[in-house]
Amino acid sequence: MRKRIRYLVLLIVLASIGSIAYGFTIMETAPVSGNKYIGFGVVGLFMLAIPLFLIFESRGKKMKDYMLTDDNIRKMRERKENEE
Repeated sequence: MRKRIRYLVLLIVLASIGSIAYGFTIMETAPVSGNKYIGFGVVGLFMLAIPLFLIFESRGKKMKDYMLTDDNIRKMRERKENEE
C-alpha cells in the first residue's frame, strides 16, 4: 500500500512539473492555455502531492517531537551546553 501511494505521489509530481513546463513553452502562442496548464500544475503540486506525501509519510510519528514546545527548547539548550 505504501509503495502504491509513493508511486501515486511521484506520478502527480511528475505530471504537475510537466504541466508547468508545457504551460511555459506554449505561453507565447496561447497565453490563456499556458496559464491554465501552469495553474493546474501548481494545484496538482500543492493541493494533491504535498498533502498526500505529508499524510502518508507522517503516519505513526509523534507530532509532539516536531513541535517547538518549552520542553523541547529546554532539551535543545541542554544539548548545546553539553556539546560545548
